Amino acid sequence: MTWQIDEILEILRMTEVEHLDIRTTTMGISLRDCGCESLERTQQAIYEKITRRAEKLISVAQSVERELGIAIINKRISITPLAIVADRFDRDGFVKLAQTLDRAADTVGVDFLAGFSALVQKGCTNGDRALIDAIPEAIGSTRHITSSINVASTKAGINMDMVAKMGRTIKELAQFTADAGGLGCAKFVVFANAVEDNPFVAGAFHGVSEPETVLNVGISGPGVVLDTVKAMSGANFQELGEAIKRTVFKITRAGDLIGRTVAQRLGVQFGIVDLSLAPTPAEGDSVADILKAMGLEDVGGPGTTAALAMLNDAVKKGGAMGSRSVGGMSGAFIPVSEDQGMINAALAGHITLEKLEAMTAVCSVGLDMIAVPGDTTAETLSAIIADECAIGM
Repeated sequence: MTWQIDEILEILRMTEVEHLDIRTTTMGISLRDCGCESLERTQQAIYEKITRRAEKLISVAQSVERELGIAIINKRISITPLAIVADRFDRDGFVKLAQTLDRAADTVGVDFLAGFSALVQKGCTNGDRALIDAIPEAIGSTRHITSSINVASTKAGINMDMVAKMGRTIKELAQFTADAGGLGCAKFVVFANAVEDNPFVAGAFHGVSEPETVLNVGISGPGVVLDTVKAMSGANFQELGEAIKRTVFKITRAGDLIGRTVAQRLGVQFGIVDLSLAPTPAEGDSVADILKAMGLEDVGGPGTTAALAMLNDAVKKGGAMGSRSVGGMSGAFIPVSEDQGMINAALAGHITLEKLEAMTAVCSVGLDMIAVPGDTTAETLSAIIADECAIGM
């Protein structure tokens, strides 16, 4: 990959002024060879493999940060869905395995370790059920572990029994972590058509078709895209779309460079760059603000879904030209509690759950980080999940 001096200067400006960073470098590790007859041997095998493979992840990522001048905000690990590795164990065994994973995450120093997961879109094994039953305690009693359950796919349809179970699981998880404001729910995802190379938590896991070890990257550039849109005031939609594509092309090139550099120095295979625009509460780092700059009076009003669809389309097309390894979800995150523009729109009463549901039909990442009243029933939560699965399916 050859870089021109003007490209380098532009990337430096993006990092200093427009909040460009690499949201995550996520090392995917296969644990398919770690399942043993006894729980103790399985715990030992999992701990030793993770700490051996990810031993240098933090130090290498930090050295690349310093060398290239682009911040890598999170360093994470994803693993083979644990229900596959530990299918023979019961609920208590899965809780102990979660605690082993947490200890491994502490040892190597990562922010999160994802993959306390099961794939139950078509059916459910005894191990899947045991893992799901363990989620409230496993997530509530650990610091770094995140969980995801895939309950639907385009081919298999929706496993409605599991959808019903998810509503109850969320309620139990909220109760188990009530002292922390229900924080456990922020570390749990229910999926339709889950991807195998997602670097973002809480939904990351290392898919069964992935290599032994892989390094995936998630970029974050809402601030950069926002400045591009503001600079195009008065442009028509075709011109605006082209400007967004060019900007995302440059962001993707930076993410690809960092991912390949980190992977090479770790001696692992490089996987993908996830193009998802991932906002933060920081001023100017908001997907909602991009939509307003495109011409909306506020997010939630007429035209919101169309504007988001156009943004998502331009991001995907621009990114595809910037890297031959685009993957993950590569959509536009619209987390209500992590995007200051979304927060402002919610406080103003401009966003409803129904409008958010419509927006998820065009951005591929679903309902995200939305607080609901504590007395919301498990049945209502399951019904919301079922609606989203119908869109994702």
